[in-house]
Amino acid sequence: MSDEPADGRDVESPAKPRGDSGERQPVTDGGTPNSDPNTDSATNSESASDTDSSTPADDPTLETDGEGVVGDRHDPEPAYPDPDDDVGGISTPPGDEEMPLADHIEEMVLRLAVVLLFGAGGTAIGLLWASQAIEFVWFNVFPYEISEVPPPHVYHPLELWLTRIKISSLLGIMVALPAFVYECYLFMRPGLYPHERKYYLAAVPTSVVLAAGGMLFSYVLVLPMLFQYFTYYAEGSAEIAYALGDTFDLIITLTGFLAIVFQIPLFIMLAIMMGVTTRRWLAQKRLYFWAAFAGVAFMFTIDPTMMAPILVAVTMILLFEGTLLVLKWVGAE
Repeated sequence: MSDEPADGRDVESPAKPRGDSGERQPVTDGGTPNSDPNTDSATNSESASDTDSSTPADDPTLETDGEGVVGDRHDPEPAYPDPDDDVGGISTPPGDEEMPLADHIEEMVLRLAVVLLFGAGGTAIGLLWASQAIEFVWFNVFPYEISEVPPPHVYHPLELWLTRIKISSLLGIMVALPAFVYECYLFMRPGLYPHERKYYLAAVPTSVVLAAGGMLFSYVLVLPMLFQYFTYYAEGSAEIAYALGDTFDLIITLTGFLAIVFQIPLFIMLAIMMGVTTRRWLAQKRLYFWAAFAGVAFMFTIDPTMMAPILVAVTMILLFEGTLLVLKWVGAE
């Protein structure tokens, strides 16, 4: 018998879907219509390969850096932020470069050598007028008329020569101080921001002026007060005779120390301008600073009568409080 229906119409099998050409295609086990299983496997492999090798640029939701997918295409952040912008509190000054530790040490040694060279040159020049300087200082720090000033006493053969070196070294320190400040600036310059560089450069001449002011303050006010006290302390009980070496040890130590002490206003100003601290915080902790000033004064200005450390400590406290008062007057926080 014939399988055809009586009306002559073809009967389509439900297991044979139509292909693109309208012809019926057999259905494979994987559900993909193909007449050849081997061809089907090769086609699937090609499709997978094409899918894997497709570039992320074809997908508008992804972005690439040339090597692979970076992430979703939202608002990409710049890879390298502006050095002047503070990103999360971490930023790099312009011009800052990583250097090996050995290079840093070599640069530091060379800059210190420059400072020592300036100091040695100032000391050598001071030796030419050391004797005149000793005479001038000696007749101006004692509270007497020139005719009543006790002459210096020399107690060992090298005392006069060593005193000349000490007094000339004071000139060497005055010459080396601005060189030291400037060489420190050059050493730290790559790690400083532009505004910090301006502060530091302004601090160099200010430091020199303050150091000179400290030495002048010592010579005009502190040393005469100190020797007047010493003279009053010994007068009437012993014959006054000052040793040349010991006297100038005290004069040079006190003068050089006060040159450093007079840098306190500069240090406070720089710390506030760079945001390290505030005037309010310094005012709240003033008692701690007073105690520190007294400890430093008694440590570096040795005097059995305690008069020199007291004068130095009072000077440091007055400088500290005077700086805070000026800052409050100009409206600094």
